[in-house]
Amino acid sequence: ECPLCLLPQPPEAFPTLASCAHRSCRACLQQYLRIAVSESRVQVVCPHCPAALQPADVHRLLAEPALRDKYEEFLLRRLLAADPGTRWCPAPDCSYAVIAYGCAECPRLTCGREGCGTDFCYLCRQPWHPDGPCAPALLAPSLAPPAAQPVQPEDSAHGETLARAEAEDIKVCPRCSAFIMKINDGSCNRMSCAVCGCLFCWLCLQEISDVHFLSPSGCTFWGKRPWSRSRKILWQLGMALGAPVVVSLVAGVAVPVITFGIPIYMGRKVLAGALQSSRSGCQQCLSVTSSVLLSLFVSPIITAVTVGVGVPLVLTYVYGVVVLSLCR
Repeated sequence: ECPLCLLPQPPEAFPTLASCAHRSCRACLQQYLRIAVSESRVQVVCPHCPAALQPADVHRLLAEPALRDKYEEFLLRRLLAADPGTRWCPAPDCSYAVIAYGCAECPRLTCGREGCGTDFCYLCRQPWHPDGPCAPALLAPSLAPPAAQPVQPEDSAHGETLARAEAEDIKVCPRCSAFIMKINDGSCNRMSCAVCGCLFCWLCLQEISDVHFLSPSGCTFWGKRPWSRSRKILWQLGMALGAPVVVSLVAGVAVPVITFGIPIYMGRKVLAGALQSSRSGCQQCLSVTSSVLLSLFVSPIITAVTVGVGVPLVLTYVYGVVVLSLCR
């Protein structure tokens, strides 16, 4: 029986995968891959686990040549986007990639696709500008203000509001400059580019690590906008000044809770198991007493390790990362 469609299938209908041992029928896997490739998902994982499917398996299961070509193009774009020397031609309807190294001093590049030949800048990745400095990244045509179109005076404010809202909902990947849309509803700001796999912050558009939202940068995991500079400075000052008091209070509460909480928990746990067993009352009392005494011996060690490791880590973060950010 296929675990996806719940229909009985013959054994030959379950293809093997090189990434894992899970099995699904061929029809379900093919439909799953069609949807994944149509949604521009390059890292296609197994329907049952996080293991990434091998490109050979994807190519073997995809029956449509157009989908296979699209998947191969996504893989190629992902590989090229991870290369820091790759630049994409900014001409409309041109997705040609130019691989260039050491072009900072002579930044003029030329697209090599037949029939294009567009000149663009290696530094800002925009059309070539011989008479001026690099300009900021241009918005997509749909995001550009409709200045070239005749607009009635009463519609100008409404048009500016719509353009600003669209600009907040669509941003570019900091690595490959692909346009990414996100509903600006305050949801998770940890974004992943479907083209190059870059993890970046939606608020500051910087590639992030696992501790980005814990750093005093003003970016929050949820929210529509980063903190203002005044709010960020007040938060950093509050952490720097209030850290000793907060750490002392937390440690003062954690020490007795861990020291006496572990023996109480273990005693209740062993007592509940002993009451369900067929042992005599003396054996039950002995097991509960021994577990409590052992916990009383172990709990101070756990308390000392927790406080001895946790307090220095918190103080290092506050007076290292936070104070350094505040000084900047």
